[in-house]
Amino acid sequence: MESRPSKARLFVAMGLPGDAREELAEWRERALGGREELRLVAAEALHVTLVFLGHLDEEVIPEVASLLVFPPGEPPLLTAKGVKRVPPRGPRLYALDLDDDGGRAGRIQAAISHALADAGLYTPEKRPFWPHVTLARVRKGARVRGIELPEPPSEPWRGAAVTLYRSRLSREGARYEALETVLLR
Repeated sequence: MESRPSKARLFVAMGLPGDAREELAEWRERALGGREELRLVAAEALHVTLVFLGHLDEEVIPEVASLLVFPPGEPPLLTAKGVKRVPPRGPRLYALDLDDDGGRAGRIQAAISHALADAGLYTPEKRPFWPHVTLARVRKGARVRGIELPEPPSEPWRGAAVTLYRSRLSREGARYEALETVLLR
């Protein structure tokens, strides 16, 4: 009997530069930390998801990595607009909504999405790309009430790199393993 190939849960994300990640993590800890109903995303895992691929055969990882292609140009300039509860009533997560100055992050996302779709590895989402950073997830069965959030850091930052990640789920949350990284220049 032939065995089925192993699967990997994969996504492509844009990383934050170290100083922006640190500032955001510190702000997020003050704003949302210490609440039992929330599980904060680990500081090193803060990112802007570009494409969520889901479970694919491990053997296609090199092909996926080779398709991290996008038009050359300045790294995207992103600025926090505020925090969104998703969905607004009975949220499952809290996300930092970002302004994508000039739409560069959107163009990078579209190029990668199209390359993966053309290779038959991805079906693009119907909803438009939303640049955001997930800050915290609501624990299963928990309800969140009355969070007054201070204004997020307002200093714009440039995307640092695009990375293909493998996500491993556990009770403590997802752990991300970087498989391939392309610097934004």
